[in-house]
Amino acid sequence: MYAIIEDSGQQFKVSVGDIVRVDVRDLDDEAKQVTFDRVLLVSDDADGKIGTPLVEGAKVVADVRQAEVKGKKIDVMTYKKRKGYRRKQGHRQRYLEVKIAEIVA
Repeated sequence: MYAIIEDSGQQFKVSVGDIVRVDVRDLDDEAKQVTFDRVLLVSDDADGKIGTPLVEGAKVVADVRQAEVKGKKIDVMTYKKRKGYRRKQGHRQRYLEVKIAEIVA
């Protein structure tokens, strides 16, 4: 069984046991689970439910593994030719790492 969820404008195909990195969000220090209620599709191997745009009553429950994980560093270089203008800027995205525990359809 798998589901396609939407979170922060991105779509993820998840099944039970998968580890997914989603955008970081404000959670309590005690928070152990995150619920994704924007489910676009739920499918078993035999049949599936496609939402218009969301599947009614479906949700995906995930356990929080790490509250803040840093992604790869990205270097952003800008320059203007023949002017001697060069700038280097770095960026490192922060993620919330979760493990999918349950898909409720």
